[in-house]
Amino acid sequence: MKTIGVIALVLVIIGALNWGLVGLFEFDLVEAVFGVMTTFSRVVYTLVGVSGLVVIFTHLLKNE
Repeated sequence: MKTIGVIALVLVIIGALNWGLVGLFEFDLVEAVFGVMTTFSRVVYTLVGVSGLVVIFTHLLKNE
């Protein structure tokens, strides 16, 4: 389970950096690399979202 947590944290950090780029420079790195709403870019967005949920639940369970 630790490995999944580390992978999820890395993906959340990548997602946060991407949103920072979007907010500051109107530049979406995922779209620049994989294309605008291609299947692969949608997979990346989905994995980042699921990773966010994993990090939230992992954090909540640790604090109980």
